[in-house]
Amino acid sequence: MTTGVPLSTAPRRRSRARTFLPLAVAAWLILEIWLLSLVAGAAGGLTVAALLAGGIVLGAVVIKRAGRRAFKNLANTFQQAQQGQQPAPQQPGGGNGLTMLAGLLLMLPGLLSDAVGLLLLVPPVRAWTGRRLSGSLERKMAAAPAGSFGDAFQQARIHHPDGKVVQGEVIREDGQQPPQQPGPDAGYRPPLAP
Repeated sequence: MTTGVPLSTAPRRRSRARTFLPLAVAAWLILEIWLLSLVAGAAGGLTVAALLAGGIVLGAVVIKRAGRRAFKNLANTFQQAQQGQQPAPQQPGGGNGLTMLAGLLLMLPGLLSDAVGLLLLVPPVRAWTGRRLSGSLERKMAAAPAGSFGDAFQQARIHHPDGKVVQGEVIREDGQQPPQQPGPDAGYRPPLAP
C-alpha cells in the first residue's frame, strides 16, 4: 500500500537528554557512594546508617504533609466549584509537586540527594525552581508541532473566560455529515445544559 509519503531511511537524531541522562545518573550514583564512604570513614558506619534512616523518615514526613495539603487544596477547589464560585488560581512556582520531589530526594539513600532535597524545602529556592520549570515547560509546549502530544496538552489548557463549556455538534453548511463512528455511544448526544 503506497501512501505517497516518502519514508526516510536516515537514522533519527538522538536527543541530548537521551544521550547524557544515563551518564549523569551513573555519575550521581558514583558520587553518592563516594560521599557515603567518606562519611563512613570519618564518622563511622553507625553515623551513616543514622543519616540514611533520618533522611528516609524526614522524606516520608515531607511527602505526607505535601500530600495532605494537595488533597485539602483539591477538596477546597471542588467545594468552590459546587458553590458556583471561581476556584482560586494556583500559585506558579510553588506548590506541592516540588515539595513531594524534595521528600522523594530525602528518602533516596545518599547525602547529595539529601542536600538537594533540603534545598528544595527552602521556600525561595522552591519558588525559583518552580518558575524556571514552568517557564521551560511553557516554551516546550508552545514549540510543539501540530498534532503532537504537546499540541493536545496546549489545546486542553485553553482558558474559557466565563468557565462555561457548551456541548453541541457542528453542522457543515455544504450538507455533508461526517461519517458516524460505530460503537456503543454512536447515537448518543448529551443534552444541552443551561
